[in-house]
Amino acid sequence: MPPEESTVVNDYDLLADTYTRWSDTEIQNAYYERPAVLALAGDVAGRRILDAGCGAGPLTVALRDRGAEVSGFDLSSGMLDIARERLGPDVDLRIADVAEPLPYADNAFDDVVASLVLHYLEDWGPTLGEFHRILKPGGRLIVVVDHPFAIHLLQRQAGQQTDYSTTYEWTETWEIDGRTMPMSFWNRPVHAMTDAFTAAGFRIAVLSEPKPVPEAEKLFPEDYRMLCVSPSCLFFVLHAE
Repeated sequence: MPPEESTVVNDYDLLADTYTRWSDTEIQNAYYERPAVLALAGDVAGRRILDAGCGAGPLTVALRDRGAEVSGFDLSSGMLDIARERLGPDVDLRIADVAEPLPYADNAFDDVVASLVLHYLEDWGPTLGEFHRILKPGGRLIVVVDHPFAIHLLQRQAGQQTDYSTTYEWTETWEIDGRTMPMSFWNRPVHAMTDAFTAAGFRIAVLSEPKPVPEAEKLFPEDYRMLCVSPSCLFFVLHAE
């Protein structure tokens, strides 16, 4: 029989266990995205931090271990179940949709981290407005997104006639435990990102294209070399004004 095909797009409840195992060990998350976020965050001891779209909570755990007071939310109850096992009952973890008004008070956080979250949204305006609302004045928003030109080249190589200068939806199929999983994302040029940040009241302090940590070279030599010359993500540090 052919693999069962899911008709639900971006179903992280269905792939929670498999995705968590992958992100805990593979280069993209464990040796590239998370170390870069932690480096940009710097000394977080005593800071109140919201992990927006926290998933299974690996970044939330790392921030707590560095002394931050952490909270998190995700739309996937399956991912949050894993996060609760990791973080225990005392950490505020909630089911919430990043595209909707957030269940937090004004000026509640010193930092918000939105790592690999915004690429699920066509319109960033309302979400960035919510992040600005819940941040203290001068607070930081740390954002990681798919590198738009990397996605543009990937789509062109696949025969898709995409226009880098526009915002467009793109899809790919993941093979997860014998299931075919459709995944959908939105790609936008860098200028559209920076325009959205400034329109929401943020000042861009850092735009970074880091390399994976050196330990990855022995574990994933081919992927390491690729990411060193062709970054797959853009990293921003923004300040709420």
